Amino acid sequence: MRPYWLILALSIPLAPSMAHASNPPPARASAASTATGDPFLWLEATRSPRALDWVHAQNAITQKAFMETPEFKKTRGEILEVLDSDARIPYVGKMGEFYYNFWQDKTHPRGIWRRTTLAEYEKAEPKWETVLDIDALNKAEGKHWVFKGAQCMKPEFVHCLISLSPGGGDAVEVREFDMSTKSFVKGGFALPVAKTQISWIDANHVYVGTDFGPGSMTKSSYPRIVKEWTRGTPLKEATLVYEGKPSDLAVGAYHDHTKGFERDFVTVQKDFYHGTMFQRVDGKLVKVDIPEDANADVHRQWMLVETKSPWTTGGKTWPAGALLAIHFDAFMGGNRDFTALFTPDAHTALSGYTWTRHHIILAALDDVKSRLAVLTPPASGNGAWTHSALPGVPDNSTVSASAVDADHSDAYWLYVTGFLTPSTLELGTLGQGPAKVLKQEPAFFDAAKFTVSQHFVQSKDGTRVPYFEIAPKSMQLDGKNRVLEYGYGGFEVSLLPYYSGSIGRAWLQRGGVYVVANIRGGGEYGPVWHKAAMKANRPKAYQDFAAVAEDLIKRGVTSPAHLGAEGGSNGGLLMGNMLTEYPQLYGAISCEVPLLDMKRYIHLDAGASWEAEYGNPDDPKQWAFIKTFSPYQNVKPGMKYPDVLFYTTTSDDRVGPQQARKMTAKMEAMGYKNVWFYENTEGGHGAGADNAQAATMHALAYDFLWDKLQ
Repeated sequence: MRPYWLILALSIPLAPSMAHASNPPPARASAASTATGDPFLWLEATRSPRALDWVHAQNAITQKAFMETPEFKKTRGEILEVLDSDARIPYVGKMGEFYYNFWQDKTHPRGIWRRTTLAEYEKAEPKWETVLDIDALNKAEGKHWVFKGAQCMKPEFVHCLISLSPGGGDAVEVREFDMSTKSFVKGGFALPVAKTQISWIDANHVYVGTDFGPGSMTKSSYPRIVKEWTRGTPLKEATLVYEGKPSDLAVGAYHDHTKGFERDFVTVQKDFYHGTMFQRVDGKLVKVDIPEDANADVHRQWMLVETKSPWTTGGKTWPAGALLAIHFDAFMGGNRDFTALFTPDAHTALSGYTWTRHHIILAALDDVKSRLAVLTPPASGNGAWTHSALPGVPDNSTVSASAVDADHSDAYWLYVTGFLTPSTLELGTLGQGPAKVLKQEPAFFDAAKFTVSQHFVQSKDGTRVPYFEIAPKSMQLDGKNRVLEYGYGGFEVSLLPYYSGSIGRAWLQRGGVYVVANIRGGGEYGPVWHKAAMKANRPKAYQDFAAVAEDLIKRGVTSPAHLGAEGGSNGGLLMGNMLTEYPQLYGAISCEVPLLDMKRYIHLDAGASWEAEYGNPDDPKQWAFIKTFSPYQNVKPGMKYPDVLFYTTTSDDRVGPQQARKMTAKMEAMGYKNVWFYENTEGGHGAGADNAQAATMHALAYDFLWDKLQ
């Protein structure tokens, strides 16, 4: 099981932007910059006065050009109305007898953590009990905390560990919280700001990986050491559980509280896709002997293994992308007689699964369309599993499920969404018929005017690549439609149909066409689809994205002058490559919280953690292929590049603001007048600490693209 920070990976923000009409004076090279051959190295000092002066000057230009217009204020207002709407679904998680929700709106910009009962939650307007008010906390402490979640100990859910970020980044302060008094525990477990991993063992003990001092963090900026910490003792006296290497990505530990199946595990993530799992028994570590690139999940008596490459064991070879089941204790005793719960084919891939008390709900993708099934283990513990379709699942929507309380019931939440279908939350119990609609978002735009279609195009090497197109029913194939092409293409992340009132209002209802490209590097067809665009093959993702653009032009949907592209994080790297390698296809690009300098990326923030995805640029042999997709190195003077907007945040401690800054400065120094930049101070990698900030960034991106694609 991978630690939570790996699940976060590179997030997929949906769009923000920046701009300016005149260029600030060229940056002066420092001695250090000259030594490295990079005259803009000084912009890597995130909070240096010189760098921040440059940021403020850029922001002022962008604000004047784009953020003081009536159109921007209108777009921002419409997006903020969606984000702050009381009619949004308040998604909940069950702990004990209560259902918890974190909520942000106009009245509570930083949010409130609140709870209610199921009887109340089923009402149209539930009554909520506030547990923790982040805005009130900030006022009392004079801080700008951003809520980053809570871990509460089973089964009482009285002891909680609250994570608070000072600006929305991944580094958090941890404080113990008492649910019975709804207050922080004086003298309880507490840790200063760091990229901490902490979890409960029992009421008086926790596993903790944090910044213990020099050398205790990995090169990827995550914990290298995990310890067992006893309540009331200094952190320095915590007992060592495992010490990893500086080159490891991260080390963590957790306790499974399931009654009758209490176990302890240690995870050592060597890189983003390879790691080792140990069971901790009487203080000793026993290896869970599965492939390093596989994911394991231990639940009660069962262990599920998700393969990422072919695995031969027990006299059988299982394909990449399979989900296998076996009794955990039997496996640890040497048994390798797995049962296949899912095996992929050319069109299908495992999307996810969730355990209920007696079943598994398995989600798969069939050409990027959701399929759900119910799997039931044999009652005797041995024999065949039964498979059946989950009843009441609609077609042509993205559907996912999660257990309400896997320890005690077969109840499940069903989440249904689509490009033109407002999201729905349903509640059901396996064996009791279809789930029933509990909550539904309102329609934030008139979907009746639009249609959704799926298309396939051949990429440069002949690979069949799907994409979704959301367009007005009245669209003319005259090449004049403003089209926004969105993509990601990395880390086995799938882009599925989803409802966005912001996109509907800011792009579709203006008459624009929205396109989602399911390019290689993602997970739409499982690990094989992902691995097809890793390291030296990374350009295949960009070829796929370009093939979609070319198909849109060939079909008469749009033309280069009217075609825009948008992507964030790893998708920002995608945008950088579309800018430098395929400039003839686009009229404007929004490049958000991006990776761009692939020569320096492993030395910035959490960059070293992605070496398994991109390669190591410090190795000359690997740099030979990495440099082919490093926009910062490949941008050239005298080219006809489309208008481009780079946006980032000062508090992003995952990718960092350095790369967007440097790319902007370099392009300006080359004489480009069509480069725009904006940096929000807060928000971390997600680019917004509250709804107002998020609305500002999204509106900036959409207005920039709309304006430039005339």
